[in-house]
This record gives sequence, C-alpha cells and structure tokens, in this order.
Amino acid sequence: MISLRFYQQLAITLVALFIAFFAVFLFWLSDLHEMTKSEAEQKLHLQLAEHLVSDSPLLKTGAYDYEALSNLFHTLMVLGPNFEFYYLDSTGKVLTYSAPPEKVKRTHVDLAPIKTLLSEPSHLPVLGDDPRNPGKNKIFSAAPVMNNGTLQGYLYVIIGGEIHDSIWENLIQNQTMKEVVAVGITSVAFLLVVLLLLFRWFTLPIQKLTNEMETLRDNGFNQGPHTWEQFDWDEGSRNEVERLGGIFHEMLDQIHSQFETLKNLDDHRRTLLADLSHDLRTPLANLQGYIETLSLNSDKLSEEEKSRFIDISLRNARNLKRLIDQIFELAYLESGQVKLYLETFPLGELLHDVAAKFDLKARDRNIGLQVVPEKFNSLVYADIEKLERVLTNLIENALRHTPEYGQVLLKADVTENKIRVSVEDTGVGISKNEVAFIFDARYQASNTKPDRNLHAGLGLAISRKLIKLQDSDIVVESRLGQGTCFTFDLKRVIA
Repeated sequence: MISLRFYQQLAITLVALFIAFFAVFLFWLSDLHEMTKSEAEQKLHLQLAEHLVSDSPLLKTGAYDYEALSNLFHTLMVLGPNFEFYYLDSTGKVLTYSAPPEKVKRTHVDLAPIKTLLSEPSHLPVLGDDPRNPGKNKIFSAAPVMNNGTLQGYLYVIIGGEIHDSIWENLIQNQTMKEVVAVGITSVAFLLVVLLLLFRWFTLPIQKLTNEMETLRDNGFNQGPHTWEQFDWDEGSRNEVERLGGIFHEMLDQIHSQFETLKNLDDHRRTLLADLSHDLRTPLANLQGYIETLSLNSDKLSEEEKSRFIDISLRNARNLKRLIDQIFELAYLESGQVKLYLETFPLGELLHDVAAKFDLKARDRNIGLQVVPEKFNSLVYADIEKLERVLTNLIENALRHTPEYGQVLLKADVTENKIRVSVEDTGVGISKNEVAFIFDARYQASNTKPDRNLHAGLGLAISRKLIKLQDSDIVVESRLGQGTCFTFDLKRVIA
C-alpha cells in the first residue's frame, strides 16, 4: 500500500472534493439549462399546433383522410426537422404520424399532460410522452381538433424530435467537445500539482516539528539541549507552527532543567541520608554503650561513675532527639505542605522573649546578648511560631561561633513598609568561598567550633525555608575572624 504524506493526502482530498463539487454543480447547471431551454422552446412554440389546426383545411373541420394528413405531416417535418407531428384520437390513440411505422413505439399517448398544457399554459415546461422513445418525455405543443363542437382528437407536436437529438449527440462527440474535455482534465491535473506544491510549502514546519519530535524520541526523551540544536525556529514568525516549535524548545529546556534538578536533588538526598545515618549512629552507639556498661557492671561501678554514665547517656539521648526532630522538620518543610498562621503582633516582645531564652547560656560563656533598640512598638504580620524558630536557630548558631567576651546583637531596623531583622555576632566569621554553601543541608564551615552537643548542619537550611515561606529570604554578610550578620525582612503593619 502506498503511504502518502500529509500534504499529499490533503491535496488529493481537496482535488477530489473539488471534482465532486464541480460535477454536482455541472449536473445541476446542465439540468437547469435543460429546463430553461425547454421552457423557452415550449413557450416559443406553444401555439404551433393551434395555428396548424386553424390554418389546415384537413384539420379545421375534423380529420378523416389520415393518408393525406400523414403527407401533410411529412411536408411539415421537411420544413421543420425539429418537430414530429402526431394525430391522436380523443382517447390518446396515435392515428397517424410523420415517420416510418417502425420508428413509432407507442400506440397511445397520455392525455393528462396535454390537458394540463391546454388548461394552464403558463406553468412551463410541461413534458409529454414521446411516441418514438417509450419512457422518455419531451416538451410539446398540442391543440384539440373539433368537428361541429365535438372533440374529434388532438394534434400533438413533439418539439426537439429524434433528428434534433441525433444532431445534438453528434455535436457532443465532435472534436471541439473532446478538446473541452482535454482542457478540463489538464486543468484538474495542473490544480493538483499546484496544490501539492502549496501544501508541501505550508506543511514544511509541521514536518520539521515531527522530525524533531521523532529525533527526541529516538534519543530517549532525556538528552541534553544538543539533541535539538539542529532545529531552528523563528519565534517571531507569523506562522503558528514556527511559534509552536519555539515554545516546544522552551518546553524541552524546562523539562531538561527539571530533570537535572531532580537528579541533583536525588543525589543530594542520597548523600544527606548517608551523612544523617552516620550522625544518628554516633549518639545511638554511645547511648547503647553506656547503658550496656551500666547493665553489665552495675555492681562494680561507684555511685559517681553511675551518675556520670547516666548524664552522658541522657546527653546522647537529647542529641539523638534533637537530630531526629531536625530531620523531620526539614522533611516536612520540603514536602510543601506547611501551613502558615499569619497574625499581627509586636516584634519587640518576640525579640526580647527569644533573647531571654539564651540569656543564661550567654552569661555562662561571657558573651553579651542584646536587643537593639531595647524598646520599640512596631507591629509585623508573620507566623510568630515559625519566626521564633528562625530566631532561635540564628542566635544559637551565633552563640556557638562567638568566643568569650564577644557580642551578639539582635537588631530591628524600622522602615516605611518593612522591618529588617538582623542577628549579628563578633565570632569567627565565614570565608568568602564558603558563604554560598552555608544554607545547604548538612554543610558545616571549615572553622566551625565544636562543642559537647551534636550538630547535623540543618539549622540554617531549616531557617531559610521558614523565612521563604513568609515571602522573604535570609541574607548573610561575613568577614573571617570578625563576625557574621544574618538579615531578613518582615512586613510592617502600620496601626
């Protein structure tokens, strides 16, 4: 089976529809022409039979000499070969005619069309039986033949007789008609070629887009941009397919970018899971070791040793709980199902409450912890619980990296539409090469100060996600050996 391209199918279909439509139109036009012609000819010769009856001595007083009447009809046919003459009796029986006997096939003619023509001559054309062609009807002229007021029969004249039809058929078959047919066939063939070329040109972008999609499929749908760089689309074109191709490229780039992001995210999660498994194993192993020691050597250990082992076990249990809580919190934030409970509240109260939680810890380390300015009554619109979590993480991180006699400042700078909150310390600082990575989960700077508690490096990642949920972001500025400042903005509410 021959496989045709889309533009070929389209062109052939349109040509076929054109030929079918044109054939129906020609048939209708021919039928209309025939009816119009018949009406005109019948109207032109409508009173022909009446004049013959009134002018002919043989018919004027009734017809009795059928042989003489036949000769009259023959003479009239010689003068007008377009007509055939028949004399009918009052029942429609053919009594005499102007033709050889073998030519006339009917012996009776239906009188209903004759009576219709005589009674309603304005409703033309009226077709009657053709005695020479059974089953065929033709236009005619008819007139009654009377004898002393009594209907004796009808003069029935066929307009466009057999001779006329024979001449017309010969005209159809002549050379001119053959040339017309040849011109018609040539025109259709030319139209087909033109449509093929036009549709080929119109559908080239579709073919190009199809080839691109097939190339993408053959390359596994997941190749890089080099797979489709060979296809160039004009996105500013007025051709819809050209613009569609450009959008298709954008879609491919977006999908490729998303695939790469998912791949990197999957790799990151695998690494994170491996690191967290190690972090969980450490406090769990310590916890298990000290508990087993207490269980197996309880009689041999002094009360002081027992107390120390219990304290170490509790500290490991707290570290383990803290790490698990952070893992669950980060997973919850990344799921995208976190709900915000926004409300208006005084930011100064929250800052002093958070600072108060760390006051004792700061004093133990000889670190100054101060809210600046000490008093202000500005209102913000935020989720107070999540904001407290962020401030807790940032202050805890600042205290851990600030040496003795250092300073941690919790600042609030009020502007017209927002309040800028900063957590600033005089700690060890972060190198420029590491600042861009500190918000990555599990990342810890090279100069991170160790302490007795286990830190998984999730605090800053959690804090940034919590701030982004409130349409803001954390910005960090740091100088190695001088300190670090974390800043974010909140929406101010003007009372």
